[in-house]
Amino acid sequence: MRIITGTAKGCNLKTPKGMSTRPTSDRVKESLFSILGGDACGRVLDVFAGTGALGLEALSRGADSCVFIDKATADIISFNAEHTRLSDRCRVLKGDVFALLHRLAGQGERFDLVFCDPPYHQGLAHRVLEYLDKGEVLAPDAIVVVEYGGDEADLPATGRLQLVREQSYGRTTRIGFYHLPPGNGREDAE
Repeated sequence: MRIITGTAKGCNLKTPKGMSTRPTSDRVKESLFSILGGDACGRVLDVFAGTGALGLEALSRGADSCVFIDKATADIISFNAEHTRLSDRCRVLKGDVFALLHRLAGQGERFDLVFCDPPYHQGLAHRVLEYLDKGEVLAPDAIVVVEYGGDEADLPATGRLQLVREQSYGRTTRIGFYHLPPGNGREDAE
């Protein structure tokens, strides 16, 4: 696994031993960023970050900053951020995803691009999407990318986030691309 393009192009990423983490393949990552339009900008949130590959790829392509959340692999993400020389724009949080999302929302943090790649078959993609639909951590015009198992139930309909594209990669992986249209963020309700 490596960074595909940008300032850290070609840097290999450390991955955890065992099968508890399922890194997004380079082929899927390349397709995902092609769909997003290539370059990333703004503030990025990488939830269930694993190796940090998606957030680090976004930083390598020009994103302003990235907050990574993972309970088990924070040390690996920190190592990869240092190795790619992107750590100055990273913040790695270790702990429960939902508690940390709540904390970030309470601190007024808002993100332009969110990656969510939870363990498959645990209903976590659905739960995170429902939480993000509240808009508390999303900037106006935010994009949310959710990866889930090819044999899992379709992602739920949401109130404000609009599913703009769904992509399948073989039988194992599906990715939903959601957009929070301007005028639908939490700040508009205040």
